[in-house]
Amino acid sequence: MPGGVNFAIFSKHAIGMDLLLFDSPEAPHPSRVIKLDPRKNRTFYYWHVFVPGIGSGQVYGLRVHGVSDPARGRRFDGDKLLLDPYARAIVGWDRYSRAAAIMRGDNCPHALRSMVVDTSTYDWEGDAPLRTPYAKSVIYEMHVKGFTANPNSGVSEEKRGTFAGIIEKIPYLQELGVTAVELMPVQAFDPQDARPGLTNYWGYSSVSFFAPHFAYSSRRDGLGPIDEFRDMVKALHLAGIEVILDVVFNHTAEGDHRGPTLSFKGLDNSVYYILQDNGARYANYSGCGNTVKANHPVVGRLILDSLRYWVSEMHVDGFRFDLTSVLTRDTSGQPTKQPPTLWVIESDPILAGAKLIAEAWDAAGLYLVGSFVNLSDWFAEWNGPFRDDVRQFIKGDCRTVKTLAQRLTGSADIYTKEHSEPHRSINFISCHDGFTLNDLVSYNQKHNAVNGEKNADGTDWNFSWNCGVEGPSLDPSIEALRTRQTKNFLTVLFLSQGTPMLCMGDEVRRTQAGNNNAYCLDSELTWFDWSAIELHKGLLNFAGKLIALTRSLKILHYPRAVTEPALSRRPHLKWHGITPGKPDLSDDSHSLAFSLQDPDSREHIYVIFNAYWQPLTFALPHLRGDRHWCQLIDTAASPPSDIFEPEKAPALKSWKCTVEARSARVLMAR
Repeated sequence: MPGGVNFAIFSKHAIGMDLLLFDSPEAPHPSRVIKLDPRKNRTFYYWHVFVPGIGSGQVYGLRVHGVSDPARGRRFDGDKLLLDPYARAIVGWDRYSRAAAIMRGDNCPHALRSMVVDTSTYDWEGDAPLRTPYAKSVIYEMHVKGFTANPNSGVSEEKRGTFAGIIEKIPYLQELGVTAVELMPVQAFDPQDARPGLTNYWGYSSVSFFAPHFAYSSRRDGLGPIDEFRDMVKALHLAGIEVILDVVFNHTAEGDHRGPTLSFKGLDNSVYYILQDNGARYANYSGCGNTVKANHPVVGRLILDSLRYWVSEMHVDGFRFDLTSVLTRDTSGQPTKQPPTLWVIESDPILAGAKLIAEAWDAAGLYLVGSFVNLSDWFAEWNGPFRDDVRQFIKGDCRTVKTLAQRLTGSADIYTKEHSEPHRSINFISCHDGFTLNDLVSYNQKHNAVNGEKNADGTDWNFSWNCGVEGPSLDPSIEALRTRQTKNFLTVLFLSQGTPMLCMGDEVRRTQAGNNNAYCLDSELTWFDWSAIELHKGLLNFAGKLIALTRSLKILHYPRAVTEPALSRRPHLKWHGITPGKPDLSDDSHSLAFSLQDPDSREHIYVIFNAYWQPLTFALPHLRGDRHWCQLIDTAASPPSDIFEPEKAPALKSWKCTVEARSARVLMAR
């Protein structure tokens, strides 16, 4: 406001509140303490005060007083400095101590603080949302720091691991062909929320729903992370790349009763968290100690305001909601079919064009993949069964061909809602959580000992195969098989109906040495190794050409699923086996072929997957006139003969096609 700043904080059960003003982010103690009078500075449950003479750059914090009765869910602690839930900037990271926020007593010298910032002066230079349809999208999940932190990234030292570092690598993303980056959490989080000696690298430990994470900025001033983030968004948009944020509204960094008091816990614990046993215990549907009470009116409004802020003032294009099933639980933790917060998000006019993607499960077993979209007309979903079923087929497991057929064609067995758009299925083979694509073909077991939990953390259900040797190998035949399997996975991913998502570095076989839960490791083990671009340049070339090919084929981008038998002027699909029109869907089958034909564009492709350990010869259907089959992809071939551009694809000399063991071939009629 002109001439000063108005502060307003919700707390239903507080009996007193102090506003502390600091001269700098590092100042150990406040220069001024303003006690709010409940008679003058409280309207209903909102505490407020206008402070003249201050403005952007003012550092502040809160102390909230009330009854401390943990057995009833009241955890007020007037000694603790608290963050404003609506703060646009969080400072004080150099002095921050999570331990001080856990221990009894005054933690002011070691507490995070909020900062007043004016976000209205940024010049967007005409930037606008890209609104890329799902049907034309290729999503690239990445970690902001991990993408450029490695010294071999070529990024200037001061910009490694930052939003600015991503800007320098935009040409790489363009050449690869992705249309959106999905950034792992960039909302300010607690890096100290990990075992001693480790760090919370992934960022699923929020301390703010508004402020960009300070460490991801090359600038050290309070406004720096905000403007540098916006610089990145603007640059990515100019390159035709959308920005999707991985947002964490299911839990916070405050953890359970043993965790720190940073903000919500001290503001009004029973309002912000789902509690059990009459308030004595935190519900833990997130697996991270606490669960945000997302469907409380005040908390729901906070979540909506956060999303609106990131869209309207930070220009992001969409959100992936971590453990979204938590957001369907009511204020007591019970699942509900009409969650008000999700309905408000979906119906909000500011969010109307944004991509909304659900991770439709939570840590307590509420699995809503497929059924979640019945609650929604706009949300897309991470398709977990796609990941698992494709892994098992490529690995060579039995009883996988029928499910592969479903995954290739938009998972209609999962997404049964009438007129459901197949591209709302976000298909992926790997993501941040689990094995990288390289490790999926290099390890039979997880290797998480360095996490300090005796290899007990991380999933045991990886559906992986090491191709003969556990871990790195100097055997050329094993390495060739691993590369072939990687190409098989990529081919299935990009030729399936749905929106493909590629995990950072999978295009060059990024490894985490078999660690499938590297949330706590901030090192070269988890960073993108840019030397792999040269080491695996053949695979990188394959991935880039595959993305370009599949994006160019109109037949893969229809808003409705292909049909069989053919409808008039609609693309259609036919299933095949080693004999045209006779697919082998038995439990012991390890191969499947299909053809896609579009009467309008005249596109006609024939796809063969052979997960069997011996070559198989497939008879091809004859084509009308002088048309013949040309080879687009052969994952068993060496570069550059493993993939061709359509106009350069060599013609087959026979109406038979031999597909090598554990490989795929894609043909096009021309």
